[in-house]
Amino acid sequence: MCRWLAYSGSPILLEELLYKPDHSLIDQGRHARLGVETTNGDGFGVGWYGGGRETPVTFRSVTPIWACRNLREVSSYVESPLFVAHVRASTGTAVQQTNCHPFRHGRWLWAHNGLLHGFPRIKRELALAVDESLYPHIEGSTDSELMFYLALTFGLEDDPPGAVARMAGFVEAVGYRRGVEHPVQMTVVTTDGRSVWAFRYSSKRRSRSLFYSTAVSALRELYPGHPRLQGVSEKTRIIVSEPLGGLPGAWNEVPESSYGVVFDGQDELRPFEVR
Repeated sequence: MCRWLAYSGSPILLEELLYKPDHSLIDQGRHARLGVETTNGDGFGVGWYGGGRETPVTFRSVTPIWACRNLREVSSYVESPLFVAHVRASTGTAVQQTNCHPFRHGRWLWAHNGLLHGFPRIKRELALAVDESLYPHIEGSTDSELMFYLALTFGLEDDPPGAVARMAGFVEAVGYRRGVEHPVQMTVVTTDGRSVWAFRYSSKRRSRSLFYSTAVSALRELYPGHPRLQGVSEKTRIIVSEPLGGLPGAWNEVPESSYGVVFDGQDELRPFEVR
């Protein structure tokens, strides 16, 4: 499948999370521990906000993330308070730049780990359900991007949890009609540059791994003087497919069929049900 992370908090250099942790996203590209595939080398992408602009910047490439010298250079200079990064393992669609995550529409970013089972059987019906004004913006051929545009169609910009629930419910309904037993397998992250939403759900109720970081204030009590905890604010939150290191107490598993939202230094975890 894939691996991804989302960061929200004090502005930091991208390299701080992409390269420096013991089990960074670079390491997960080659040595994933909790994914279906060990290697995620079918491209990568990073999207970030900054410079007073609402629209995020994206950097996407079909180069394996560990082999991209340009990313190494860029990440040591670019600083952001909110970014999403993703390494891809294709589930059958082409290895091309337009299929690399995160996907962007306006101020929104979207990344996905998982797949829509039976995608070739249901793709046409899903595509026809995308709003006519949004359809021309679809650039690639992945199930992940189509999920994004369905969520936008179902109201992502006004009600992200409701839109993702309607998207997943619609995919399941189409899949069941087409004889697909367990249509949806997903962990999804989406953000508008202000808040971050992360979802863990599958039709089989056996979803891919997803974790969130313990509050910085609690970690400082556990590890007073830890250097990496001194340079970030208490608003900092990280959501990851796999923990970035082995610091005891630093990571918590997102429960099955749940979603979390991070906003203004706060976070909430809620049940997720399809509609």
